[in-house]
Amino acid sequence: MNLPNKLTILRIFLVPVFMIVMMAPIPFISTNDAVCRIVAFAIFVITSLTDMLDGKIARKYNLITNFGKFMDPLADKFMVFGALLSIIYKYEYIRPVFIWAAAIVMFRELAVTSIRLVVSGNEGIVVAASWLGKVKTVLQIVCICTVILEPVVLPFKPFAEWHILSYVTIAAMIVMTLWSGFDYIKSYWKFISPNE
Repeated sequence: MNLPNKLTILRIFLVPVFMIVMMAPIPFISTNDAVCRIVAFAIFVITSLTDMLDGKIARKYNLITNFGKFMDPLADKFMVFGALLSIIYKYEYIRPVFIWAAAIVMFRELAVTSIRLVVSGNEGIVVAASWLGKVKTVLQIVCICTVILEPVVLPFKPFAEWHILSYVTIAAMIVMTLWSGFDYIKSYWKFISPNE
């Protein structure tokens, strides 16, 4: 259990902590919405940082393991899916739009994960993250952080009333999610073609 793998496990454990802070009434933290948002934001940022650090450390010190190859992308999905579901549950004002954005993200992540499993299993090819995939991940994190924190950081009109930054980052996240998803399908379709 090297350091990158420990960071991956930490990320998995932080996901339910984040979800509890987001969704459950916890008097010992605060009943104040702004405080809960700030605490949830801090936990999510720490969780996201473990995602960045475990990969960098593993590559730099050649600590790449089969456990890490399997658990790291799985932990990423837990992190993003947990945040998306928490936002849908908690913030009614953004739910009608965000539920569609979350569905697109989840469908794309599951589709790309399935492609990776088929290609690596049948062809022995490692499907590396493309630059589009990396930008998509960053935008997902930025979007989640913006939705959580915008009412606290910008509590004045028009941001507090219309949630402008939240909707802008949701749109950017959807565009990059779809773009990167189509790029993966296009690149690896030859390995999953129904004619094969």
